[in-house]
Amino acid sequence: AATGAIPNVPFELLAQKMRTCKTKLDFQKAFCYGILWKIAEEHTNGLTLDHNALPNKKKAYTYISNHRDIILDSGFLSILLVDQGMDTVEIAIGDNLLIYPWIKKLVRVNKSFIVQRALTMRQMLEASTRMSRYMHYTIAEKNQSIWIAQREGRAKDSNDRTQDSVLKMLAMGGDLIDRLKEMNIAPLAISYEYDPCDFLKAREFQLKRDIEGYKKTTQDDLINMQTGLFGYKGKVHFQVASCINDELEQIDRSLPKPELFAAISACIDQRIYRNYRMYPGNYVAYDWLNGTTEFTGIYSQEEKQQFVGYIEQQLGKIEIPNKDEAFLREKLLLMYANPLINHLAACR
Repeated sequence: AATGAIPNVPFELLAQKMRTCKTKLDFQKAFCYGILWKIAEEHTNGLTLDHNALPNKKKAYTYISNHRDIILDSGFLSILLVDQGMDTVEIAIGDNLLIYPWIKKLVRVNKSFIVQRALTMRQMLEASTRMSRYMHYTIAEKNQSIWIAQREGRAKDSNDRTQDSVLKMLAMGGDLIDRLKEMNIAPLAISYEYDPCDFLKAREFQLKRDIEGYKKTTQDDLINMQTGLFGYKGKVHFQVASCINDELEQIDRSLPKPELFAAISACIDQRIYRNYRMYPGNYVAYDWLNGTTEFTGIYSQEEKQQFVGYIEQQLGKIEIPNKDEAFLREKLLLMYANPLINHLAACR
């Protein structure tokens, strides 16, 4: 697996380099850092991070973010943090992605901890309790930052919403507000100019519509991972928002639990929406979808043609029986319009 990930390097040389790594961070800097920057250089048009909302670089945070790419959301965040003189993050990763034993080993060395998915109710409670304890220990005792997606799996239509279940898991084991404050939750907005998996997501929408009980296969997951890694992403920006502890202090603790969770989820969502970076394609998609010219002042004719060409090219990649082009095009446009719709609503 190592020689597959790092071609043209003799295994003995890799083994020698590995033996010099004493910690996970050593391993990440020796191997993963270079591979991830290489992906950024070859498959993006620039990768940036604004961390100014959190000036204390020594403090451990729980970055809760919208989820665009299975591997790169957390991978890119880690290399960007290293470049700003900070440590990499520990990563919560779903066990559905551990398709092969070597993936399991690689993610463990890469500071990942496993989120178990298909469990019974009782197993789920035990697994959540264990994970909550571990995450609190990681922030408080190890002073180590964590990245976790705001929901299970990626939002297929880019309509990002924080799932209450993520917050419930973090709040286990004590007073809800106090437990969440201990986690130093910092919302993180991730903006990809292009989502290389957009056509795969659109395809899945039609298959789910046409085939009762349609489920993705392991092979589909693998194709999604590869396409996400090596597809063109345009500009990619990570914008960190301020820690939500200020809002947690203001909140009315006497509210019923469901209302408390809903209010905290909404607070995280608002901070993510406000911090999205918008690209010309988001505005073009909005106007195209709604048949309006509302944002024609923001993008040029050339940018419009470029985006229209991109959408048609992605549509062309979809091979499916009874291909419904109008439906698929609408799904693709929604993926690019939804972040703008949420951003505009949050900034009002």
